[in-house]
Amino acid sequence: MDKPALREITLGQMLDEAIMQHPDNEAVVYVDRNYRMTYREFGELVDNLAKGLMAMGVQKGEKVAIWATNVPYWVAFQFATAKIGAVLLTVNTFYKTAELEYLLKQSECENLLLIDSFRDTDYVQTVYELVPELRTQERGYLRSEKFPDLKRVFFLGQEKHRGMYSMPELLALSRVTSEEDYRARQASLDPHDVVNMQYTSGTTGFPKGVMLTHYNIGNNGFWIGENQKFTHKDRVCLPVPLFHCFGCVLGVLAAVSHAATLVILEGFTPLLVLAAVEEEKCTALYGVPTMFIAVLEHRSFPRYDLSSLRTGIMAGSPCPVPVMEKVIDAMHMSEITICYGLTETSPVMTQTRVNDTIEQRTRTVGRAMPEIEVRVVDPETGETVAPGVQGEVCCRGYNVMKGYYNNPDATAQAIDPDGWMHSGDLGVMDEDGYLSITGRLKDMIIRGGENVYPREIEEFLYRMEGIKDVQVVGVPSRKYGEEVGAFVILKEGFDYATEDIRDFCRGQISRYKIPKYVVFLDEYPMTASGKIQKFKLRELAGQYFPEAME
Repeated sequence: MDKPALREITLGQMLDEAIMQHPDNEAVVYVDRNYRMTYREFGELVDNLAKGLMAMGVQKGEKVAIWATNVPYWVAFQFATAKIGAVLLTVNTFYKTAELEYLLKQSECENLLLIDSFRDTDYVQTVYELVPELRTQERGYLRSEKFPDLKRVFFLGQEKHRGMYSMPELLALSRVTSEEDYRARQASLDPHDVVNMQYTSGTTGFPKGVMLTHYNIGNNGFWIGENQKFTHKDRVCLPVPLFHCFGCVLGVLAAVSHAATLVILEGFTPLLVLAAVEEEKCTALYGVPTMFIAVLEHRSFPRYDLSSLRTGIMAGSPCPVPVMEKVIDAMHMSEITICYGLTETSPVMTQTRVNDTIEQRTRTVGRAMPEIEVRVVDPETGETVAPGVQGEVCCRGYNVMKGYYNNPDATAQAIDPDGWMHSGDLGVMDEDGYLSITGRLKDMIIRGGENVYPREIEEFLYRMEGIKDVQVVGVPSRKYGEEVGAFVILKEGFDYATEDIRDFCRGQISRYKIPKYVVFLDEYPMTASGKIQKFKLRELAGQYFPEAME
C-alpha cells in the first residue's frame, strides 16, 4: 500500500506509532555516556515529562523555551511539549544576555528550561541577572518585572537552583496528572496547531519567531527520511545542534517518523563522530561541509570502520566537489543527500535523491520535495523566469510557516497573497527542476551555517558611546563562507581601536556575531539619492583584509 503524501497527525501520534510498531527498537543513544532508550522507554519518559508539565499548570499554547545543548532531555521535551499542546521555543545555545532577553520578551514566553552553561556563558547566572526575582520569590508564584509572562523556570538536571524546578521534581509531579486528563489534552490537539517556534534573522530586521505546526514539520521530517530511504533499521548519527531545524526536524523527525535510531552527540568533535559511527554501526550521518572536512582530515580517520554508513545529509553551505567525492568513497556514503530551505519552510523545500549524480549533489541543492512547489521568479515582476535564468527562489505548500509570532507585517512581506514564501535567496533552476543557489537579495550574512542579520548588530553597536554610524557587511572567508565586518564612523573626539568594538560586544551578543573585521571611515560610499552602497563596502573589505580569503 502506498504511503499517503501528507498526513494529518500530531508529533505525539507520530511517536506513538513508532512505539506501537517497533517498541524494542532503540530510539535514543548517547555513546559517550552509554545512555540508551528503546522506543517504549523513551515514550514512558516523554509521557512522564508531559504529565509533570500539566501538573505544573502548563496550558495548551504556552511557550516552553529550551536553552540547552543536545542533552538527553532535549528530544524528550520536544515530544512532551507536543503531546500537551505546548509550543517548544528553541533557543540558540550561543545566545548571550541581550539576545535571550529579546527572545523571552518578544515571544511572551511562559516557561524556560535550561542547562548550567555552554562554553563561556553561564546560563544559570545569566537567567538570575535577567530574572532576579527567582532568588526571592516562591516557586510557582513568579512575578517578573521584566518578563511579565514568565511563570516557571526548570533546570535540566538533578541539581537544585533557587527558584527553579529540577527534573526529579518535575517527574515526581507526573503522578498528579490523571491518565484521563492527559488523554483529553491530547484529544484536543489539532495537527495544524503551532508546535514549534524558532527565532530567525530571516532577511529583514530583528529575529522573528517562526511559528511551525505539527503538519508543517511532521510531514517535512517524514519526506526528508523517505528521500534517504529510511526504515526502522537505520541508525542516524546526529552531531548538529537540536535547536536548529537541521537537528530537530531533519534529524529527529525524519528518524522518529521511520522508527529509526538517533545516535545523538552533545556537541561536534570529529573523533566522537568517528567513534559513534563505528561503535553504533550508524547508517546515516548529518553535518555541514566543514564538519565532514574535519572528520575526513582527522589523523585518526584511517583507524575507524565507517563501512556501515550509507546515507545522510549535508546542508548549510555549498559542498566542494572533492569533498563530496571523498565522503562518497572514503566514508561509504554513496547515498548522501543535500538539502536546502529556510526555517520558515519547515525547513526543507528541495533535496537531492540518493541516486542523483555527484554533479547534481554538488552544483545543485536538489529538486522540490513531494507536495511542495518551488519556482524562481523575477524579483521585479514576480513572474516565473525561464530555466537557467537567475531570480528569487519562492516556495508554496504544506511546509510554509503559519507566520511570524506577533508580527503580521513581516509575515505579509514574506508570504504573498497567493501563498508563496519569498526566500530572499537568488537561484537558478535547470530544465530538470534542480535548483542552484547563486546569492542573496538582501544583505544577510551566513557565517558557517549561522544566519547573521547586519541590522541587529548595527542596532546593538549604536548603543556604544562615540559611534556616530555603523554599517555591517559580510566579508568573504574561506573557512566560514563569510565573516562579520563593521564599517564605523566615530563621533568627533572619540578614538577607538578594533578591539574596543569587540570588547563592547563580548558577553552581550553571540561570538559568531562579533565583528572580526572593523574599519573606521569618515564617510560611506553613497548613491546619488543618498543610499549607502553596501556592495562597495564589501569591495572595500576585500581591499582592507585580503588575508580573509587566504
